[in-house]
Amino acid sequence: MVDQKIVLALKCLLLVLFFESTFEQQQQERLSSPIERAALLELRSSLGLRSKDWPRKADPCSVWNGIKCENGSVSEINISGFRRTRLGSQNPQFRVDSLVNLTRLKSFNASGFYLPGSIPDWFGQRLVSLQALDLSSCLISNAIPGSLGNLTSVTGLYLHDNNFTGMIPSSLGLLVGLSVLDLSANQFTGSIPVSFGSLQNLTILDISMNFLFGSIPPGIGMLSKLQYLNLSSNDLSSSIPPQLGDLSNLANFDLSFNSLSGSLPAELRGLRNLQRMLIGNNLLGGSLPVNLFPVPSQLQTVVLKRNGFSGSVPDVLWSLPQLRLLDISGNNFTGILPNGSLNANASSAELNISENLFYGGLTPMLRRFLVVDLSGNYFEGTVPDYVSDNASLVSNCLQNLSNQRTLLDCTSFYTEKGLTFDNFGVTNSTPPPAGENTGKNNKKVIIWASVLGGVGLILLLVILLVLLLFCIRKKGTMTQRGVGVGPVTPVPSGSSPPAPGVSIDFSSLGDAFTYQQLLLATGDFRDVNLIKHGHSGDLYKGILESGIPVVIKKIDLQSHRKEAYLLELDFYSKVSHSRLVPLLGHCLEKENEKFLIYKHIPNGDLSSSLFRKTDSEDDGLKSLDWITRLKIAIGAAESLSYLHHECMPPIVHRDVQASSILLDDKFEVRLGSLSEVCTQEGDTHQSRISRLLRLPQSLEQGTSGSLTATCAYDVYCFGKVLLELVTGKLGISASSDAQLKEFSEQILPYISIYDKELLIKIVDPSLIIDEDLLEEVWAMAIVARSCLNPKPSRRPLMRYILKALENPLKVVREENSGSARLRTTSSRSWNASLFGSWRHSSSDVAVIPATSSARPEGGSSFKQSGTSNSQGSGQNGSGNHSSSMRRHSREICPEPSDEQDVERQN
Repeated sequence: MVDQKIVLALKCLLLVLFFESTFEQQQQERLSSPIERAALLELRSSLGLRSKDWPRKADPCSVWNGIKCENGSVSEINISGFRRTRLGSQNPQFRVDSLVNLTRLKSFNASGFYLPGSIPDWFGQRLVSLQALDLSSCLISNAIPGSLGNLTSVTGLYLHDNNFTGMIPSSLGLLVGLSVLDLSANQFTGSIPVSFGSLQNLTILDISMNFLFGSIPPGIGMLSKLQYLNLSSNDLSSSIPPQLGDLSNLANFDLSFNSLSGSLPAELRGLRNLQRMLIGNNLLGGSLPVNLFPVPSQLQTVVLKRNGFSGSVPDVLWSLPQLRLLDISGNNFTGILPNGSLNANASSAELNISENLFYGGLTPMLRRFLVVDLSGNYFEGTVPDYVSDNASLVSNCLQNLSNQRTLLDCTSFYTEKGLTFDNFGVTNSTPPPAGENTGKNNKKVIIWASVLGGVGLILLLVILLVLLLFCIRKKGTMTQRGVGVGPVTPVPSGSSPPAPGVSIDFSSLGDAFTYQQLLLATGDFRDVNLIKHGHSGDLYKGILESGIPVVIKKIDLQSHRKEAYLLELDFYSKVSHSRLVPLLGHCLEKENEKFLIYKHIPNGDLSSSLFRKTDSEDDGLKSLDWITRLKIAIGAAESLSYLHHECMPPIVHRDVQASSILLDDKFEVRLGSLSEVCTQEGDTHQSRISRLLRLPQSLEQGTSGSLTATCAYDVYCFGKVLLELVTGKLGISASSDAQLKEFSEQILPYISIYDKELLIKIVDPSLIIDEDLLEEVWAMAIVARSCLNPKPSRRPLMRYILKALENPLKVVREENSGSARLRTTSSRSWNASLFGSWRHSSSDVAVIPATSSARPEGGSSFKQSGTSNSQGSGQNGSGNHSSSMRRHSREICPEPSDEQDVERQN
């Protein structure tokens, strides 16, 4: 009983002590300085942080996310991954002035938080207690202030994935306590500061993916604690300093994608802890030192590709015990493969020795590697069983394989080596026995018969192919003339167009990039480089080793149609135009992921450029002026007109919207989003038969937004883009059915060919336009409405739309000198086609408000409520119309109204 009481007393005592310590800890964690609390509240306001993360009435030290305190003062601030409030995101800037009052701050982490602007100069003068600064992926711009060299207590400086420019300040060499320095993925120029040789405590140095030039400072070899060195994707030149061999603790060494020259210094054998050596894509040459790689070695990855190395490969390189990747492709290495199975345990390793001068037979050494690329060499003999089925063996001298080098090429190579080539295994040195002469003659007869039969078969196939091509060409011509006439077959959502297959000409598709190149260009496809999730793949921004900015589409074949990327490649292999976004290359080496590389278009797409953010606080958005908008409309019309009328058969884009219209630095249009393109469907003969039998034609679902394979569908979508340019209402071109109906009810009643003043009610209020420009806006609105006719056969052809946009005043003005020309067939065609459809579209698309006093009495072409006349009354208007208006109506909207249909059939 006494023991139980003692135990109970001890438990109570421990509980009291626990609560006392917890209370003391809470007391210590509370923020005691009113100045620091005010500074945090100011920071909360200037950065637009949400009350969910930093509640105003709570104690920052104990409740606020990312805040840590020591002795009643703020010691750490971590806002990484935070989201701004809606008001704060409208004009985000680098506003952290209140940090100057947090005198005991040791760590500030804002990685991934949007901080556009420059690092203020006081940053390195006032935050003297700072030990860690992480501003990575914040979109910070301009130069790094030299005052950061005053932060002598800093051990970690992370500034990667921003838009820093200028030279790297040499004052960073004063940060002698620095352990990690990451300046990668920026736009720095100039040379690597020599002062970096003073950073004796540095373990990680990453200044890759910039625009640095000059030589590598030998002083970097004095950083004895360095474990990670990445200088890749710059323009560094000269030779590799031998002093780098003194980095005995270095594990990762990356100098790839530069312009380094000379040979590899033998002193690099001192890198005894090296695990990854990446020196590919340089201008290095000469032979590899025999003792370059230390034994034993920890090397797992060796990449020396695309240099000018020659001679033989040191035996130790083939037998590195931890090897996982050996890539020495694209050099001038020569010799034969070593015999024997070297370290067969490393069965998952990858070997790439393509595009070299290796020769001889394939040896059991290849058992070691799971993935093998031996293409572009001079290997001879048969392919043994131990070579994997997925090995790449093209362009060699191997027996019984296709796509090998010619006999002359192989023989010449081996002759120069003083060796005898076995003529693909066929030898004639031993004469046949005498008793076999009769059999030999019989074989000759069989061979000659086979040859003649084969020639005859080939001629027959050629004749059939010519006839087939003639039929296809004839059918394509008829389809070109019958755009929008024949029955339209909708393409169900998610369906796959036929894959182009072997018809793709890869030689016309730019460069073939490697996956490693794309990883370097995008920083391993980091989220900060993600532009958007597209319907055919994810788009990333990147910078190639040459410094060219690109956009890379990453296509996951497990979540996207496998034929989509082939369809786009087939399109680019056959179609070329200055109005299409340029395809720079592709990467198809991965099984489940494919990559297409496009030229980066500086001003993005129309949806993001119509209104642009500015630095001014008073004017947060800047609208594109009318001249630029008209220029964009004409450029987009040119691209679609090319696809519809200059390609044979006509090509349908099927994804025309503001996000598909890309704009370069001069706001010239480059049409993108080409993953849905296909040739036009429909047959003109069937259309004519349906007209003769008065059968109803199947219509596209243009108003519902479903994808259809007709040029008329592109015209419909282009009309929505024009409305977006006129009204400034973002999202019209990408609107859903319900949204489009709402837009139509709000906009279309105010577009009248008879009344310009109605347009004032819907035109973008940010446009500053005079009377002449207003007429151009009016003309574009009229063209837009004609494109939105619910009947595909009543929509104008794209070439007529282009002419209307190039001559907008002819749409709305009567010009005596031009009226006579409009009456002729050649000059009148685009007006007739455009406005013939207008007279029929006006009653189908919208209803003009009955309260509008601006509508000409009896002369409106809009359908009145309860009225059955759909032709309008442009010719028989009331006496209130002038004769000029009547002439205008007859000549700009000429009869017959079916002229467009007549032209479509011819």
